[in-house]
Amino acid sequence: MVRAQGQGRGMAAPAPQTPTPAEGAIAVKDGGISVPGWMGKIDASEEKAGQVLNNSKLAPQGPGSKDLHVTTGPAVNYWNPANKATGDYTVKATFTESNYMGLNDHPHPYGVFIGGSDLSGADQSLLYCAAYGDGTFIVRGFGPAAFRVNGRNPVANAAVHKAAGKGSSVTQEIALSVKGDSVSCSINGAVVGTYPKAEVIGAGKLKTTDGIYGIRFAHNTDAVVVGFGVSK
Repeated sequence: MVRAQGQGRGMAAPAPQTPTPAEGAIAVKDGGISVPGWMGKIDASEEKAGQVLNNSKLAPQGPGSKDLHVTTGPAVNYWNPANKATGDYTVKATFTESNYMGLNDHPHPYGVFIGGSDLSGADQSLLYCAAYGDGTFIVRGFGPAAFRVNGRNPVANAAVHKAAGKGSSVTQEIALSVKGDSVSCSINGAVVGTYPKAEVIGAGKLKTTDGIYGIRFAHNTDAVVVGFGVSK
């Protein structure tokens, strides 16, 4: 059974949702991938809307920097095929959205993914945990269609940082850990959800928790990624 942790003990209540107008992805100027070895794929729904990978941007934060600067465009997954993890491991990165909601009119998420396979093809499989700057998070994936793990709506948790307001800066440290028969998402050092492997592996979900790891961004979002990597 899936267990998600909220601001208090027990199950977290979904964050209240306010209907928002449909928002299309806005192509990024001078988009594309300029980090050696990295690849990307936008969501199938974005492709159907006429978007292309070069409408989002993955670049080094500066000359010679290992930090990544992502600006979207269409929602996208980015990865380096050399980044693979097996067994028990933790994938972690710190995301800083310096201009909260600078490219959109409501919060959009970003985070890390694990278990990636066939990422460029029709049978892609991956699981991601992503945070919003309003204090909520989601755990979702592709297998190859999109699937949800921790409910339909984002879940509020006290560990997830909240931006002071539109245009302010907000930072989230996001990690996905595989240990034994479970997968956990941690945000800013606190476990916000733990899920049995049986809930994330199977038909229409992950093929396995072994595989490529990378980063996930929703559309019309801008953030810097620092300290991206894996540990045992």
